[in-house]
Amino acid sequence: MKAMVLAAGLGTRLRPLTNDRPKALVEIAGRTLLEITLTRLRSFGIREVIVNVHHFADLVVAYLKARDDFGMGVEVSREDVLLDTGGGLKKAGWFFQDPGSREEPFLLHNVDVISTIDFGLMVQAHKANQELATLAVQKRESGRQLLFDEHQQLCGRRAGRDKKPEIVRPAARLDPLAFSGIHVISPRLFPLMKEEGVFSIIDSYLRLVASGETIAAFRADQYYWRDLGKPADLQQAALDVEQKVVL
Repeated sequence: MKAMVLAAGLGTRLRPLTNDRPKALVEIAGRTLLEITLTRLRSFGIREVIVNVHHFADLVVAYLKARDDFGMGVEVSREDVLLDTGGGLKKAGWFFQDPGSREEPFLLHNVDVISTIDFGLMVQAHKANQELATLAVQKRESGRQLLFDEHQQLCGRRAGRDKKPEIVRPAARLDPLAFSGIHVISPRLFPLMKEEGVFSIIDSYLRLVASGETIAAFRADQYYWRDLGKPADLQQAALDVEQKVVL
């Protein structure tokens, strides 16, 4: 199984820590976010990974080389212009479409999240249901939430409580859930991605759901998860590591 780590962002919310480095090389308890993500993927048996880079890209490349790619096969996808999650994945699509992995799902993981989510169970659920994608979600407060029906199928999204939700698949009841930044995806997504340039993967998902594709929730409520977008989040994560809540 292969994976992609989304690490190209500017990390503006982490300034001043990202004034001289990419967010992927910001540290928690002496380990970079990229090291934490890669070693966790490796612990689930993933040995081939592609990492997208933009902000201080050369620092990431040098970092990986100096550490022998953490014992993995790591490719780098350079983005001269930030392509967002969908554009970044589409640019790296070649990595997942060789004859040996064309039918095998892959994992997509934001570099700025940390969790104990069981990737193995996610993959099992994805394969059992044969979805286009399976998204790890939780019942928690979030400014942006995805909307799922009673069968845990994606139906829309809501950005803020005051805004009208975007519904692409009507349902009798919709459950708002917060996305974790971790996906399991079928490679058959790539020929269906008609968007070009800079775009969010969520935009593609919603368009495809509207056309009849199915994208499912993997409920991860019982697992530890934290977004690492702000310095205060890093401080709390470091405390969680010290108390052995995570890692």
